[in-house]
Amino acid sequence: MGRCKPIDQLARETGQLRRSLGLAQLTMISIGATLGTGIFVVLGEAVPKAGPAVVLSFLLAGATALFSALSYAELAGMIPASGSSYSYAYATLGELVAWVCGWCLILEYGVSVAAVAVGWGQYLNELLRLVVGVTIPDVLSQPPGEGGVINLPAVAVVVLAMFLLFGGARESARANAVMVVIKVLTLLVFCAVAFTAVGDGNFTPFLPLGMAGVSAAGATLFFSYIGFDAASTAGEEARDAKRDLPRAIVLSLLVVTALYCLVALAAVGAMPWTAFDGSEAVLSRVLTRATGSGVFWSALLSVGALVAIASVVLAVMYGQTRILFAMSRDGLVPRVFAEVDRRTGTPRKNVLLTSLAVAVLSAVVPLGALADATSIGTLFAFGLVNIAVLVLRRTRPELPRRFRVPLAPFTPVLGAGFCLYLMSSLGADTWAVFCGWMVLGLLCYFGYGIRHSRLREPLPHGSSTD
Repeated sequence: MGRCKPIDQLARETGQLRRSLGLAQLTMISIGATLGTGIFVVLGEAVPKAGPAVVLSFLLAGATALFSALSYAELAGMIPASGSSYSYAYATLGELVAWVCGWCLILEYGVSVAAVAVGWGQYLNELLRLVVGVTIPDVLSQPPGEGGVINLPAVAVVVLAMFLLFGGARESARANAVMVVIKVLTLLVFCAVAFTAVGDGNFTPFLPLGMAGVSAAGATLFFSYIGFDAASTAGEEARDAKRDLPRAIVLSLLVVTALYCLVALAAVGAMPWTAFDGSEAVLSRVLTRATGSGVFWSALLSVGALVAIASVVLAVMYGQTRILFAMSRDGLVPRVFAEVDRRTGTPRKNVLLTSLAVAVLSAVVPLGALADATSIGTLFAFGLVNIAVLVLRRTRPELPRRFRVPLAPFTPVLGAGFCLYLMSSLGADTWAVFCGWMVLGLLCYFGYGIRHSRLREPLPHGSSTD
């Protein structure tokens, strides 16, 4: 359980997937998986918790993500393998901790895709309402418990992403890059229109629910920052992973945080924070209010949101399949997830099974529950990455590092502390779901993973797990 996987072994095992991604594509994958989720989907959940100070919530979540991103960048430059923080934990903290981290990533990625898919359905309905005056009935566009039976639009966008992923990493990256450009332009247009309707009174009181509200909203919004982790899952498909992954991770996070704060400022300035409660497709509603009738601008925003959210679904599903690929190659989950199609160089069966599971989740689970469950799993995994940096600095100081976390050990310790602080701001229900997920994960590990782990196989003569 405590055996670490040697870093040189991780490096030797790479090569099954095609190395076809450069710095621009990796950065676009990271932005594609991050930009859009929080601002298009979860903003309506966060503003009622923090009021106009939701801008501070984005900064709090972004600062927490930045500390963790620096740790990710150092490890990604040292361990250019699929699996992200799961692989990093395996090389530094041992198999059991790696399993727990990977299990959290399954929650993080799978549930976040489902949550984003739910938001995609909201914007599709808003676009239909604006353009043709009708919407998909709640029975077919809402989950059980919110007036529906099944959320078919959410299922549709997951299936669309599945077929794009079947084509391979390069083709998926091209589609993602186009969608990223469209959504950045959409958000800039939103800001240009919304800032014309900003009212000074909408910013007072700035902290109606105090700092407790800011931290609670920040914990929810941390869901919006998981995307940079998706770039690190592409370690085996990057042409120069040790150079490009650290740059892509940090660059994408800075771009996303700046846009999030700008859009949040425009949104709460153009519409009173009390009007956000219960709003779906919230940015479209802001433009409708800002422009009077605003059908054109709101419809344009909804089209951009559909493209933006679809790119998040695509990029995050990509990351989910690569996490499962790495865990399967290590024997901790069934081998079917590591089978690579010879023609496309992608794990097609993995993509199919993952897509089916995500489609079911997105069809029947409400958005709010999905977002908070994703946040706690993400924060836990990010905390482990910060600890992994400290462990490797102590145990393997001689290893070459293309990027080094500045001000270590202070920065990784602060990153882990921020993660713990935001986790403590989440509700008891979210903690109950997380603890239940951890118990289920440990049962799976001791029932299957530990018995099938490749580290239990005899090592070649002269090899070591130190």
